[in-house]
Amino acid sequence: MSVNQKTLATVSAFDKIQNTPDNSSTASAPSDVPYVDPDLEKSAMRKFDRYAMPQFGILILIAYLDRTNIGNAKVFGFEKDLHLKGNEYGNLAMLFYVTYVVFETPWVIAIKRFGANRIIALCFVLWSAVTIGTGFIKNYHQGVAARLLLGAFESGAFPGLVFLISTIYNREEQGKRIAVLYAASALSGAFGGLIAYGIQLMGERAGLEAWRWLFIIEGCASMVLCAICVFSIPKNAETAWFLSTAEREMMVARKKRDLIFKGDDKFSWSHTKDALMDPVLYVIAIPLFCNTVTQTGMGTFLPSIIQGLGYTALEANYLTIPVYVFACISLSGTLWLSDKLQSRGYVAMAVSLPIIIGYAIAVGTPNGPAGYFGMFLCAGGIFPLSALILSWIANNIKPDYKRSTAIPLCASIACCAGLVSSQIYPSADAPRYRKGNSISLAMAALASLGLMAAFLIWRFRNHKKRQLLAQGATDNGKNGDRALDFMYIL
Repeated sequence: MSVNQKTLATVSAFDKIQNTPDNSSTASAPSDVPYVDPDLEKSAMRKFDRYAMPQFGILILIAYLDRTNIGNAKVFGFEKDLHLKGNEYGNLAMLFYVTYVVFETPWVIAIKRFGANRIIALCFVLWSAVTIGTGFIKNYHQGVAARLLLGAFESGAFPGLVFLISTIYNREEQGKRIAVLYAASALSGAFGGLIAYGIQLMGERAGLEAWRWLFIIEGCASMVLCAICVFSIPKNAETAWFLSTAEREMMVARKKRDLIFKGDDKFSWSHTKDALMDPVLYVIAIPLFCNTVTQTGMGTFLPSIIQGLGYTALEANYLTIPVYVFACISLSGTLWLSDKLQSRGYVAMAVSLPIIIGYAIAVGTPNGPAGYFGMFLCAGGIFPLSALILSWIANNIKPDYKRSTAIPLCASIACCAGLVSSQIYPSADAPRYRKGNSISLAMAALASLGLMAAFLIWRFRNHKKRQLLAQGATDNGKNGDRALDFMYIL
């Protein structure tokens, strides 16, 4: 039988749809769905893992390097050379998130409408240019302009790639792939510390201070690497250049099959309205916001926090490396376990506990080694938790256009956290930074409560659907994830 014949053939949904645990499977299915060759499907997914995911990881690593290098620059003269006063440094860190929040959703919708390769290429090249320009700023006002532009151009990267992953992989496959992005963001901290350490040793060259070279070198590297990657990013899952003709036909059939469960793929403002009116999105955005306060605070101020524990500026930069490496290992293990158990909520609630313990140590003791150990606990929980929450959202929202609004909506709410985290570690609070660590502790505790609330809402919705199914109902008159044949992952 040819691939086209197989594509047109229909089979029993329960015979051909991939088996998943009860809480992550559809509750019922239509009698017929397009046939998807499992061997071709596995081959295509391996190719996406081989050709697409490494590129996605590299792009996110670059993005986070360019976003957080201001934290490394701070410990070797950024504030002094720009004559910053009061909390002007905190304001520069904050302003990135102002435009990030505003432009995040438009970028993701543009990716859906015009293709990932074009839109991602545009935003990556633009922010690389801004990063290079930051190396030449002379005062606070120029810094304000640079940070606003950087936030506007970078805002499409992470949520855009999360959305792209959610259109390529099945729900049970997405967690570990989204984990790649978070692992890359964690590794960027390690690479950033290593690069900053090397550039700090290099010192002033050609009349430019070391921190200026940090922005220039990282910006140039970003421009080159992005230019290489963006030409090979697929426009969408069905037309990826590295797939064979048979695999592309299979991906088309796979999309048709998935539309039975995801709903109509045509754009409608009703999908955007559905996302905006779904209360659970605002509930799950609370723990994402709270965790992002801790994550962005750590990303920007970890070198300063470590320096405040009694280490030199040079030591503070390279001591960030083990913390981020541990975060990457923790993230990989946690997301593997989450996929293995087919659970997001239970694992997320468990992983929030080390964050609370870590910040409690940092607040409660002035001991340097103990505080440094606390940062390991915090990082080991913060990065997996953000990945779990975004995976949970991507898994539980359908169809694509509702998800293309829901993901950036929640991410935009979360990115408002940068407005908070940039203000809670003022230089006047050095060296202990008890205010910032105390607020981060409170955010971690609130995140745990928000996770419980979202879990209970989705569990209640599943319960109501199962009640209808038990009564013999075949349709509840709703679409997408609210439809009777869709069960939420818990």
